[in-house]
Amino acid sequence: MTGENAGAERGNLPAPRDGEQLRLREVTPARVLLGRAGLGYRTATQLRLRADHAAARDALSVRIDLDDPALAPLSRSLDILEVATRADSLATHLARPDLGRLLSDESVERIRSGCAPDMDLQILVGDGLSPQAVITQVPLLLPLLIAGAEARGLSVGRILFVRHCRVGVLNDIGEVLAPRAVVLLVGERPGLATAESLSAYLAWQPRSGHTDADRNLISNIHVDGVGISDAVTRILDFLGEFRLRDRSGFTIKEPARPGTGRTVQER
Repeated sequence: MTGENAGAERGNLPAPRDGEQLRLREVTPARVLLGRAGLGYRTATQLRLRADHAAARDALSVRIDLDDPALAPLSRSLDILEVATRADSLATHLARPDLGRLLSDESVERIRSGCAPDMDLQILVGDGLSPQAVITQVPLLLPLLIAGAEARGLSVGRILFVRHCRVGVLNDIGEVLAPRAVVLLVGERPGLATAESLSAYLAWQPRSGHTDADRNLISNIHVDGVGISDAVTRILDFLGEFRLRDRSGFTIKEPARPGTGRTVQER
């Protein structure tokens, strides 16, 4: 048996060439309709999968340095203050997420001495689980966010970079500085689709004991996901809604309405 019939006998299946199936592959990064070789991926697909897995693993170990060329101009122009959580190493950061939710004692003192309290908006940048996402997205997003907030009449506190950061550190910032709202720009857990995806967590008057139920989230901020301008607009719209309703969290929803854009509403 030779040719195409032989391939079918062995279980090989070429990638589809049908127009509808090809269009489906164009709208999702998922590995679908790629064909197979026997019971496994074709060679090109397997190599791409291994490369993406390696990129995801590497993204975890990147160390952010505010003096690096990608971040230095932003850090200097905004006078970003670097602080840290109680997770004192990358290994601890990955193994003990509870420590990444708490500021170190030294950082609390640095924040108290170097930042103004009671601001309308406090912005944090955290390495999270993908420092590479921060390096890629924050230099574009952060200046637009600050400018947009100030254009809406909000006072913006000194920007903080939090090393070995988990989302729950929002609560400590709320306790130390008592801002009206806090936005945390943090690297998402890297995946096989991208290792450069950023999330924006938003909280209104965060305090000890608050959970994800008290926060709102805009995720998948990257070149093939939520665009920078769209993310900034959505963050600012959420902040306006927080001020209006004097709260954040799961009761504030942001449904997508085709043809009318995104609007924030109360559930």
